[in-house]
Amino acid sequence: MLRSRIIPCLLVQNKGLVKTVRFGSPKYVGDPLNAVRIFNEKEVDEMIVLDIDATVKGVEPDYAMIGNIAAECRMPLCYGGGVKRLDQAVRIIGLGVEKVALSSLAVEDVGTVSSIAQYIGSQSVVVVLDVRRNAATKKYEVWTHNGTKNSRQDAVEFARRLVELGVGEITINSIDNDGVMKGYDMEIARQIRAVVTAPMTVLGGAGSLGDLAQLIKEFGVIGAAAGSLFVFKGVYKAVLINYPDRGRKASLCAGTLTRVSA
Repeated sequence: MLRSRIIPCLLVQNKGLVKTVRFGSPKYVGDPLNAVRIFNEKEVDEMIVLDIDATVKGVEPDYAMIGNIAAECRMPLCYGGGVKRLDQAVRIIGLGVEKVALSSLAVEDVGTVSSIAQYIGSQSVVVVLDVRRNAATKKYEVWTHNGTKNSRQDAVEFARRLVELGVGEITINSIDNDGVMKGYDMEIARQIRAVVTAPMTVLGGAGSLGDLAQLIKEFGVIGAAAGSLFVFKGVYKAVLINYPDRGRKASLCAGTLTRVSA
């Protein structure tokens, strides 16, 4: 039976775990491997690891780092960052990663994305759409390279096209909500859910279990991803890896959570 997934998202820069606010001001919060070990103990549903440097710097994925993280993970792992070719995606899957996340490649060469999906399987290909709402047109547009390049692609139409080309999952990442911890951008999630039947994950803005509960209550089976929520604790944002316990997670995914504090 399909159910919602509660997913920590770890951002990696210079081999360290960082957190950003609106894709800027990265703050070092620890060692990725230590975070993975703690999340293992907390029995998380799935994990996303994104190298935010690789594409911007135009370098190969850090296969040694990916392999080390995959070897530690006891949950399904999705990795993204720097993947531009089929052979890179195949190598990453060979390291024990279940899903490869693509972003700028989808904008630059959608044909290669389709080829990757055909070769490794649609279920193993995720496209992360970093989106921002255009104040003039009111439409959501896809940005790349850590939110510095506007592709001018309409996010909703692009998501629909990607699924038609074989992409197995769409992750919506709100640039404006990233790290703010005031809730998801529910509007873009609604718009993309209306045209896409493939699995969908929403990222950017979760500040409490209540935000996860709201997302799951409206969309049912969905990926509820968060970064800051699972690495910070309290109003002063002390670094503390956390995750809902088994009972809270079950009630959260069932839409019956009553206590919504972290």
